[in-house]
This record gives sequence, C-alpha cells and structure tokens, in this order.
Amino acid sequence: MHFIDPHIHMVSRTTDDYERMRAAGIVAVIEPAFWLGQARTSAGSFFDYFSSLVNWERFRASQFGIKHYCTIGLNSKEANNETLAEEVMEMLPQFAVKDGVVAIGEIGYDDQTAAEDKYFRQQIELAKELNLPVMVHTPHRDKKSGTLKSMSVLEEHGIEPHMAIIDHNNEETVKDVLDRGYWCAFTIYPNTKMGNERMVEVVKQYGSERIIVDSSADWGVSDPLSVPKTASLMLERGIDKKDVQLTCYQNALDAYSQSGQFNETDWMMDIQIDKQEFLDGNTVLRGQEFTKQTFSNIIEN
Repeated sequence: MHFIDPHIHMVSRTTDDYERMRAAGIVAVIEPAFWLGQARTSAGSFFDYFSSLVNWERFRASQFGIKHYCTIGLNSKEANNETLAEEVMEMLPQFAVKDGVVAIGEIGYDDQTAAEDKYFRQQIELAKELNLPVMVHTPHRDKKSGTLKSMSVLEEHGIEPHMAIIDHNNEETVKDVLDRGYWCAFTIYPNTKMGNERMVEVVKQYGSERIIVDSSADWGVSDPLSVPKTASLMLERGIDKKDVQLTCYQNALDAYSQSGQFNETDWMMDIQIDKQEFLDGNTVLRGQEFTKQTFSNIIEN
C-alpha cells in the first residue's frame, strides 16, 4: 500500500527517517508550519523557516523519493507575541502562493486568548482570499471547547466544512467534527494524544468517511512511521482494506487536492533521482545510494 502522512514536521527529522518512511510506503508528506519548541525572537527567523519549508525540505524529501508539500501560517502559540505576529502576518501572503503550499495552517487556538483569536480569524480570511484549505490546530488543553469554538469561527467566516481539516482530534471531539461536516484528522503518538490502538477503535465506531490519520512527528517523542503502523494494525484488527486506504491515503488526497497543489500524479510517475543534484550548493546524498532496496521493489511491495 501507499501512504500519505499529511501532518509531519520533517524539519525535526533525519534523513534516516526519510529512508525508512519511503521503504514503508509513504509517498507524500505535508509539513505544517509550527512552533519550534522555543519562541522565535524576530520576523527574520520566521522568514528563514518558511523558506526552508518551500525550498530545502522539498529538495531533501525528493532525494528519497517522497513528495513534500507544506502549509504556511502563524502558529497559535506564537500569535500571543503581537508585535512579532504583525510582522509575520505581513510576510505570509508571499509564502502562501509558493509551489507546494496546500493550506493555511496549522492555525487555531492554544490557550484560547484574544490574540490567538485575532490572528486565527485573519488567517482564515487569507485562506479565503487564496482559495486554500485551512488546517486547524485544536488545543491540547480544554480540547473540546477549543474545537467547538474553532468550528464556530470557521463558520462565522463562511468557510465550507470541506475546506477545513480539524486536526489533533480524539474520542472527545470526533463526533462533533464529523457531525458538522469537517475533515477529522488524528495525530498518532507513541505515548500521548492518540495511540494507534485507540485510532483503530475510532475507525471501527465511526467508519472511514472524512477521517485522516497522520503522525505529527516532530522534535518530541514521536514516530514518523505512525501512518503505516496504524494501517497495519487496522488490517490486523479486521478493518477492511478500503477503509484503511481512505483513512491513510485517499481522504488526505481529497482534502488537500482542493488547493490545486496536491496531485497524485506528482508521486505516481517513474522515480528518478540524480544523486549528484545540488540545491544552493548542497547535496543530500553526496552520490551515495540512499537505500539497499530499489524503488521498484518498494513499489511492488
């Protein structure tokens, strides 16, 4: 099977992760702009970070046979620094129109402050202007309230549910999100948030319509193979292969292809990698073979 991981922070991962991900069947990833673990202190650091998402990281992924896309946005945690946030908001439009940008995100609430609300709404309007989907970060604290509030704000701004992906869901929020017609995404972590056994039970109870599995693998304890591992467990626990295909591939494709930037043909063509290719004077592989297994064998499996 082929898989898409539609929420993974590859800037935090190594080339070994890319190698293992491709061998496991991951053909495309979406990397949302997010918090780096400590506060950024200048708009220039955001500029460089956004630049890496639309440039270097796309190149790095391509050297392992994975198509890389991203979402661009001011994350909710750093929206509380309003002086800096104003500068970031000025630069967002120039990055949001770059090749490979498939949504505005991840945006939403952290502590559900007035500043977070202000910049959430402004970025929703940017998404409307550019006709891009919205990737919503639901808060880790007071999740149900924050999730309900997020959807209400989207509706106030006239966002159709099919144009918004509500992420970081759990058993407490899934019914509300599905009932209101949104894409309902789950980040699978080894020890926190949603584990893959819980994810299996969610799919058993609610089915596969509009449900998306992702890893959100970042700089913390996380697993870049969460999507294929969850797919394997679903099959093992008797979930039909078509439902696995929907939750671990097709639903993400349908949601983000609305951007016009996320196309299956991008990764289904013959894979040819120039191991000597450079980007801004840098090469990832330095002429080395990136895996012991050929792409043809990977695809056959």
